[in-house]
Amino acid sequence: MLLEFSTYPANQESMAKYVAEVIDLIDKSGLPYQTHALGTLVEGEWDELMDLVKKCHMKLREDFSRVFTRINIDDREGHTGRITGKVKDVEEVLGRQVKK
Repeated sequence: MLLEFSTYPANQESMAKYVAEVIDLIDKSGLPYQTHALGTLVEGEWDELMDLVKKCHMKLREDFSRVFTRINIDDREGHTGRITGKVKDVEEVLGRQVKK
């Protein structure tokens, strides 16, 4: 399963410090992930992904009374390695690498 999410405090202009704390939790989870400018893509099983999102959300709640979390899920049975695999499939069709 792929899960893309972002979690961030309301009314906070500079978020790098808080995003870094969340990315640290994601990194320490041991799950495959890829961070981009608007969120993070993580691969794993339902329970471990939901637990990770909750930990990240609650980490921000330690410092903020209002936190937004957006979640996008791609649940495809029997497939793994999709963080890079989906991009490789597109590159194969194009016959070239794309920006990552």
